[in-house]
Amino acid sequence: MMINHAAKEFLKNISGGNVRFDEPMSRHTSLRVGGTADFFAEPDSLEALVDIVKWTSAKSIPYLIIGGGSNLLVRDNGIRGLVISLKKCLNCITDNRRNDIFVEVSAGAGVNLQRLCFFAMNKGLEGMNFALGIPGSVGGAIVMNAGTEHGFMEKVLDSVNVLMTDGKIEKIDKTNIDFSYRELALKLEQNKGAVNRSSNRSSNRSIIISGKFLFTRNEPAKLKKEAESMLGARNRKQPTNLPSAGCFFRNPQSGMTAGELIDRAGLKGKIVGGARISMKHANFIINRDNASAADIIALMEEAQERVDKHFNIFLEPEVKIVGE
Repeated sequence: MMINHAAKEFLKNISGGNVRFDEPMSRHTSLRVGGTADFFAEPDSLEALVDIVKWTSAKSIPYLIIGGGSNLLVRDNGIRGLVISLKKCLNCITDNRRNDIFVEVSAGAGVNLQRLCFFAMNKGLEGMNFALGIPGSVGGAIVMNAGTEHGFMEKVLDSVNVLMTDGKIEKIDKTNIDFSYRELALKLEQNKGAVNRSSNRSSNRSIIISGKFLFTRNEPAKLKKEAESMLGARNRKQPTNLPSAGCFFRNPQSGMTAGELIDRAGLKGKIVGGARISMKHANFIINRDNASAADIIALMEEAQERVDKHFNIFLEPEVKIVGE
């Protein structure tokens, strides 16, 4: 698309000046790779976000919503159109007592997921410890129904608020959310249908702006002890000290995990350019030395080909790949 002066001035005005042009996406993804985005906006309020979404929809300008950028691989030629970061405008957590047993907590989509985990833990609210160590934002975790062997977002999520492309906000209760492995779909009143799965990653679609969670009460000391054990196990098993996007592939529905399949295919430690399949956990592709997106994609494709050849299983990426 053409980056004209009028578009630049409009975005500067409604985003509170928090807009950049030809912005390297390597600054905004946990993999630390990616070309430039034509526009990169960080609106400082929900009102500014609404204005941007309405404007881009009216102009048919594609946009991509990001939170922490932890489950995102941007190709080396970058992103045409607009990238909108939710970090500044949707960054609040509030809690309200429901009764002596349950507590309701609301969190904006731009809130760091670990911040929500520690918020709940420190207040003696049980239910979020399963997500300790999962990178990214609350919005991304909801969209991906993020989880571990200890639990998933669907277990604690009570409802979501969704921003439509016309600027209206709709509340969707849990009964109208279809959860599945690493995705969800929302049944919207406005179109009597379902938002495309992984809606916060899609261009010009509805945006999850917040989630409401329901927790039970417990002793903070007990939750902290449990957290230490979980984080310790995670650090022993995963390469948490190097840039990655977390688990790269979805696990097959049955049998061995993606990491086990890649390991048995003989690819643990495989290097392409600056990228490597982790020696600690084969379902992690790490940026070991100024990798390009092409390096990471080459490893992805080799893992897919080798696992398919050896086990007749095609590994589907869990990481979202965008850009040119």
